[in-house]
Amino acid sequence: MDELRDALRQGSLSPERRHLTHNPGVAGNPGTFAPGELVLLLDPDGKRFLVRLAEQDALHHHRGAVRHADIIGRAEGALVRSSQGRVFAAVRPRLVDYVLEMPRKSGIVYPKDAAHLLGWADIAPGQRVLESGVGSGALTLALLRAVGERGHVVGYELRSDFIDLTLGNVHAFGGALAGNLLVRERDIYAGLVDGDLDRVVLDLPEPWRVLPHLPGALCPGGWVAAYTPSIIQASQFIEAVRADRRYVQVETHEVLLRGWHLQGLAVRPEHEMVGHTGFVSVARLIAEPWEPGKPRRPT
Repeated sequence: MDELRDALRQGSLSPERRHLTHNPGVAGNPGTFAPGELVLLLDPDGKRFLVRLAEQDALHHHRGAVRHADIIGRAEGALVRSSQGRVFAAVRPRLVDYVLEMPRKSGIVYPKDAAHLLGWADIAPGQRVLESGVGSGALTLALLRAVGERGHVVGYELRSDFIDLTLGNVHAFGGALAGNLLVRERDIYAGLVDGDLDRVVLDLPEPWRVLPHLPGALCPGGWVAAYTPSIIQASQFIEAVRADRRYVQVETHEVLLRGWHLQGLAVRPEHEMVGHTGFVSVARLIAEPWEPGKPRRPT
């Protein structure tokens, strides 16, 4: 770590560490805005407008129109003016920005829960992850970003309209990663047709019904995570995990997100917060069941 700090101070990074810099050649750090690209326009009041750039289009605001042509060819962070002189900052949207605005037909895994799930299920670059069901694709996008270019996400979804919506959202925001996604129209309760899985992520009404299918498909040491809106569902999942006797590091969490108002001497929590959205439960598969009479397994 000291060597890395020294290299950063001196401005000389080895080739394998140049991805830590704001290098325009690195995916995620592209140059000027281009037609077809998603752009987030921010006004001075903090309002957000997500648009896809097209030469002849414009954002129609009550303080004038913002022509897309005035954004195309500009660098990220540029200020553009509407026809009435209103100033907007043009930036590329975060995944969070897109997920909260994207087309959907169902509830999504909220970003605070997706971030927690990625951490507690230890989802990392290069992994092979199975997700079921994919819904509108919010968690799918987070998983694709986490597994990176060398990873792979397999989605199981029963509804063909959800599959079309997920693929559309993935291509709309993370087109470069779409090639690492395979979505099957399949009922996961009937079994898995994919193996060598590093992680399994379940956003289903009855995730405990998937547990009998995991040995042999999920690699020992791999994690299964369940996202459930009800504590009753979370409890049933955890009880099934413990009864199976093949899991360790069994945990359930709820994530609450509270913003703060910071303006001069007015320092207080925001009046509204993102409270309950769902429960994240995780468990780690081991190679064989705990034998009766053995010391109590760790959790």
